[in-house]
Amino acid sequence: MSFASKVVIVTGASSGIGAAAAVLFTKKSANVVLVGRNESKLKNVSERCVGNTPLVIKADVSNDDDAKKIINETINKFGKIDVLVNNAGVSDSGTILDGGILKAYDSIMAVNLRAAVHLTALSAPHLIKTKGNIVNISSIGGKTVAMSRSIPYNISKAALDHFTRGAALELASKGVRVNTVSPGPVKTDIIENAGLSDIVSWDVMAAAVPQKRCSEPEEIAEIILFLASEKAKGITGSDFVTDNGGLLQFRL
Repeated sequence: MSFASKVVIVTGASSGIGAAAAVLFTKKSANVVLVGRNESKLKNVSERCVGNTPLVIKADVSNDDDAKKIINETINKFGKIDVLVNNAGVSDSGTILDGGILKAYDSIMAVNLRAAVHLTALSAPHLIKTKGNIVNISSIGGKTVAMSRSIPYNISKAALDHFTRGAALELASKGVRVNTVSPGPVKTDIIENAGLSDIVSWDVMAAAVPQKRCSEPEEIAEIILFLASEKAKGITGSDFVTDNGGLLQFRL
């Protein structure tokens, strides 16, 4: 499975699933665009990429000007876009009764949903030219609610799932595929970034699913590459779940 001459944008590429996908795409000869907010982390990921030197773009995907910069710099550098991986995501706590749900909702939706919608719209004309595709990184959180404090996150992922289906339908006639990957617990820095380290740990998350394990980012990266490849040319509007049985039973 080679991506030679292909241009792949990966958002949220500074760590976790995005970093793993970027490294793997590069190993498969792709020209990768690393997008993230943390410049030092992006540099570290770039140094791990063996093959073509990635284009590193420091950007906040929720900022409209930055979103346009991502597409413009990619086109200026490579002249085309073949794959867009909308991986950037955040989580925050807020419930109906604690008064924090709207604040959490606004900040999460800006990154997890609106940015994906915006980047899809910006990249679509270029993807039509290459008959490319989009892979959105969702979560089983879009299909179930484990904690009341995670409602805003769950909403964002459920909406992303449905946006994927809508985008897939609209772009299918143009030769562009759009799919979703929905992981369960994956060992990334999302717990720490969301300020939930005092509430939940990866050991707790592993105990909550039937297979009693959390996935590694590289496992999700392999699925992303499959969906982005010609091997998946007949797949669009689909949602690939990889959750260690989390949808069967998730008990925190």
